[in-house]
Amino acid sequence: MDDPLTILVAARDEESSIAGTVRALRGVFPDAEVIVADDGSADRTAERAEDAGAVVLRLPRLGKGQALSAAERAAPPGRLLLCDAELDGDVTPLLDGRAELVVAAFAERTGGGFGIAKRAARLVIRLRAGLEQREPLSGQRALSARVRAAAFPLAPGFGCEVRMTIDASRAGLSVAEVTLPLRHRATTRDLAGFRHRARQLVDSVIASGPLAVNYRGRRLPLVGWIVALGRGPAVATVTAIGLADDLWSGPERGFRGHLRAGRTTGVLKLFGIPVVGLIATRRASGALLVGLAANVLNQLDTRPGRALKAYLPAALALDAPLGIAVLLLPYDLREMAMLGDAGANGLGALLGLKSVERFTGRGRWAAIGALAGLTLLGERISLGALIERTPGLAQFDRLGRRA
Repeated sequence: MDDPLTILVAARDEESSIAGTVRALRGVFPDAEVIVADDGSADRTAERAEDAGAVVLRLPRLGKGQALSAAERAAPPGRLLLCDAELDGDVTPLLDGRAELVVAAFAERTGGGFGIAKRAARLVIRLRAGLEQREPLSGQRALSARVRAAAFPLAPGFGCEVRMTIDASRAGLSVAEVTLPLRHRATTRDLAGFRHRARQLVDSVIASGPLAVNYRGRRLPLVGWIVALGRGPAVATVTAIGLADDLWSGPERGFRGHLRAGRTTGVLKLFGIPVVGLIATRRASGALLVGLAANVLNQLDTRPGRALKAYLPAALALDAPLGIAVLLLPYDLREMAMLGDAGANGLGALLGLKSVERFTGRGRWAAIGALAGLTLLGERISLGALIERTPGLAQFDRLGRRA
């Protein structure tokens, strides 16, 4: 017996087309629930979809990938069919069981640009998954329950389809394309069309890189590795150690948890980062400052923007680089990207190295004592929870963050 089917449609400002799409889908799949993720529409998209018989999630503007991920969380277990909001045509062949992920390729091309975004998406999929795809950006897709488990939550924005194909293939699941006589609203060679395709290009490339799931269950690009660019071998090495923890860490938390588990990426950080500090500064105090500063900033990176807000005033006091943190802060706060252990550890190492330059004697050991105290406090209670319970700090912590 086939698994139950749920149809997911992401829509933004599609009041002219969404009702027709929903009615057509409900007519062809009368037993399937249609869930429309209204991605911050400024028009009557949500009302039109509800009137046509869809279940509607009214969301703030999140982007296609996160909107579909929210709809998937609201869907019952089973298969999924993903469709664009302005789709016209029969998608039933996607459910013929030829593969676990079946992607629709349009029989005829209408509109579009110069094919740059599509070629880049094909290249990314070829490099990451070893697959040749004619329509790597197609939003018309049928997913088995196993593909659903492997691909969700989706990568953000317009990179969601590219990463879905990569995730399915790397999980050992079959992927196929089927050519169908489908139609949808084509983008044109005007400013809006080029802007849309530029976003597809950027999102597809970002989606192929390292991703992580944040505290809300949203899958975001890990961008903290850029902290290493142009900062010297010590910061680059610490950032690389943090990236290893981002990519391969287990469930262990805190020094004691990692030490009990033995060979973990956390143990690598515990010993590796101070060694980098020792080599870079040739001082035991340098090893302690680099290791402790990296750890404290990492402990703070549990909510969007928190670690960067801690870094900025410290960087001002120590004359550490500000530009990279200022650049990353709006993306981190708006949950468009994640700093991750790579970024938090790298920025902490910058603070530690600058502390060695600025402090001598008692000042340096006072800084070590303060950082050690915060580290021990973080082992006993959550520094984030302490911030959220402290008036003033709590308001500053929430400043600029999405509700």
